Amino acid sequence: MKDKTIDYILRTTWLSVQKMYNEEALKFESTMATGFTLLSIDPEKGTPSTALGPKMGMEATSLSRTLKTMEKKGLITRKPNPKDGRGVIISLTEFGIEKRESSKEKVLIFNEAIKSNVSPEKLKHFYEVAEVINDMVCNKKIYNQSDS
Repeated sequence: MKDKTIDYILRTTWLSVQKMYNEEALKFESTMATGFTLLSIDPEKGTPSTALGPKMGMEATSLSRTLKTMEKKGLITRKPNPKDGRGVIISLTEFGIEKRESSKEKVLIFNEAIKSNVSPEKLKHFYEVAEVINDMVCNKKIYNQSDS
């Protein structure tokens, strides 16, 4: 294959970004998954565990492992959901809020670095293309479900 496919560019770019974030997180004895989870939890009200996986696009088993590690490190607490007796609310501890701010700072630094190297017009096109790809994948517009 002479030209790089869209899939190849997406995958290799994401792997580079993931590696960068993991290397940065390692300096703070953390991981990118932990930082992403911290950023996905509402710092004031907490987030129902059932809403967290879909919000992050993570499988339940991977998320469960991440939450267990975060709880051991004192970043989160789990409390019964008063609106749903079967559910759990994941809340940030003070330490978790502190680490969330560090994660947020790293994401903002990344965003600013990209914005300072890519024109607003190109960035707008990037967002538009990403939105189309996401829509097509999420709404199963690429492969027909009956093909499998």
